Amino acid sequence: MLAVTQRGHGDSGKPDGEYESRVFARDVASFMDTLLIERAVIVGHSMGSTVAQRFAVDHPQRVRALVLAGAFFPRPANTEVRKFLEEVSTPSDPIDPAFVRDFQKSTLVQPVPPEFFDTVVGEAMKVPARVWRGALQPYLTMDFSTDLANIAVPTLLVWGDRDAFTGRSEQDELSRAIKTSRLVIYEGAGHSPHWEEPERFAGQVASFVAGLQLEAAVHTDVSHSASHAQPRP
Repeated sequence: MLAVTQRGHGDSGKPDGEYESRVFARDVASFMDTLLIERAVIVGHSMGSTVAQRFAVDHPQRVRALVLAGAFFPRPANTEVRKFLEEVSTPSDPIDPAFVRDFQKSTLVQPVPPEFFDTVVGEAMKVPARVWRGALQPYLTMDFSTDLANIAVPTLLVWGDRDAFTGRSEQDELSRAIKTSRLVIYEGAGHSPHWEEPERFAGQVASFVAGLQLEAAVHTDVSHSASHAQPRP
């Protein structure tokens, strides 16, 4: 498994320019090109889920399957996200650590190890104010929801039923739009179910990928058998 640190985040470069889902999706394609990866299972959480959806729309031939956690339906932001966007519209560098810590707390319902949480806050502190704004403001007008009908790969949706940022209605809309999707609900979890229940999430992703491999093996075997079938006289 490979994890991409998006532009503007962590220790990645922080160039001037746009920070919206289409740009992030192009970065993922370039990353795969560099590593000579033709197709992959793309996993995205929160804003990353929007990038994953955009990547699947723009580069369908490069996606084997999708895993979307705490996902947003890609249309103009809901009320809760708009409230958060108002909060990040004015901060300047250096970002207030209390603001970052409060934001990360808001994504959780169940406790996580303190040292892990401190790492999350520390990584978020590396994001400049202009990148917070540049990455989030496109959510005010973004809408490629009709393009989701073109996604035909197996898709696993994971959502915590106490998510403060995206609700059940958005998950249902995603399920309807992506016909090949399946929704798994984590009762009592928040916006970051993979942090709150990491073993469960990792196990489900592993099972999901194993199912893809089994399906591919069966398809190959059937095709091989068909190619060797002899016509009856």
